[in-house]
Amino acid sequence: MKRELYLFNTASSKKECFQPVNDPVSIYCCGPTVYNYAHIGNLRTYIFEDVLKRTLIALGYKVKHLINITDVGHLTSDADTGEDKMESGALREGKTVWDIAAFYTGEFMKNFRDLLLLQPDLWPKATDHISQMIDMVSTLEQKGYTYTTSDGVYFDTGKFPQYCEFANLDPNALKAGERVDMGEKRMVTDFALWKISPKDKKRQMEWDSPWGKGFPGWHIECSAMALAYLSAPLDIHCGGMDHVRVHHSNEIAQSEAATGKPFAKYWLHGEFLVLDKGKMAKSGGNFVTLEALKSEGISPEAYKFFCYSAHYRSPLRFSWEGVRASVQSLSNLRKGIASLGSQGVVSQQSVQDALVHFWGAVCDDLNMPRAVAAVWELLKNNNLSGAEKLEAIKQADAVLGLDLLVGVQHVESLWEKDGYKIMFIADTQIIGPLRDVLVQKALQRKVARAEKKYGAADSIRDELQLAGVVVKDLPDGSTECMVENFDKAQAVLCE
Repeated sequence: MKRELYLFNTASSKKECFQPVNDPVSIYCCGPTVYNYAHIGNLRTYIFEDVLKRTLIALGYKVKHLINITDVGHLTSDADTGEDKMESGALREGKTVWDIAAFYTGEFMKNFRDLLLLQPDLWPKATDHISQMIDMVSTLEQKGYTYTTSDGVYFDTGKFPQYCEFANLDPNALKAGERVDMGEKRMVTDFALWKISPKDKKRQMEWDSPWGKGFPGWHIECSAMALAYLSAPLDIHCGGMDHVRVHHSNEIAQSEAATGKPFAKYWLHGEFLVLDKGKMAKSGGNFVTLEALKSEGISPEAYKFFCYSAHYRSPLRFSWEGVRASVQSLSNLRKGIASLGSQGVVSQQSVQDALVHFWGAVCDDLNMPRAVAAVWELLKNNNLSGAEKLEAIKQADAVLGLDLLVGVQHVESLWEKDGYKIMFIADTQIIGPLRDVLVQKALQRKVARAEKKYGAADSIRDELQLAGVVVKDLPDGSTECMVENFDKAQAVLCE
């Protein structure tokens, strides 16, 4: 019997018990516009979406997951005006739009891997699905939902009476100039499905269409790509909170008008990462990248751990002090786990009992602050053996995705000879050349200490620490080597 998962559905403004429509469960997540680096506020959304996916898999569901790549059509204004962000990025860097798209797609994928996020089943690119977008606009045109102006084909929201329901918009309060400029639009809420290229300007990305040479609107891309691979209604559609009022309202209108079916059953939205001067945004130049964090010694997993300090539907205030505190907290958690050992019999019933609070938090709309607190609680549970704690933490980490077992002790007294005992704490990768080098270094240090050559001993200890190996002398005369970063240790010590 599956645990019941409750998720806050933006469409109903309440928590609902998750009951999927499809098997596998379908999830569509709005992806990056690849004209610049993703900032850590963008990445916070993908972190919460990863927790959602991991949770569904841990609960026994099969999942089909899509994240699109927007490489055309996203204008700099919700008003369907301004320059395409991709064209703007190309102008900024003096490169082709295609080069900009390829480079920043690669950078985003690197961020995704660094954060240990599960890969989606598909990464559909907008430029690979122009024909599907044209077909969808044609369907809407045939059904009478569109009109054409001098600069494009627009969706007529007056023909879709429920348009304002999703975002709880007051149509009487929407005034031209506040949300969008009217131009030739009939209503403020109308939006572009296909933009016609200006005759006096050559674009790098444009395609022939029944309405003239041009390019798709941003909103039609997501609907066309989602419905190309997933059936309506989708189970879950995710994105940032900033998508609710415009982008997702537009997706719903055009998708449901085209198919005659609900577009998605559950809508989940992540809140902003905020700075002292407001939300983090590339448009204002006030953004921090994952690479910037790494250059300050803050690992991607530590940033992920920082994100877990607030519920995904609550704003999270970014500060360097806060994220550095998360570095230390995650390190302490890993060290506590690494020191457990693996002794004792594992009772699966005891493990599941120990995870009750963890699962209670996760199934309550992905409450990560409570879930992390439950892991600390589990670590201190004196009723569990070391082996049971490790098993419980392994299951919890399948949801958290923090690589919590990276420092777990798998083998004790790995090397013992002539009265010298060296205990290694590392993952199972501590084999071959690295093991031999560590044995050699640890022995050299012990001999130096025995001969009271403390300067030489300290030099060896410092060398190992720089390689990510912490050396500790234990009361019984043995030496403990904790390998905190296998790749770094191997690279530094085995060259």
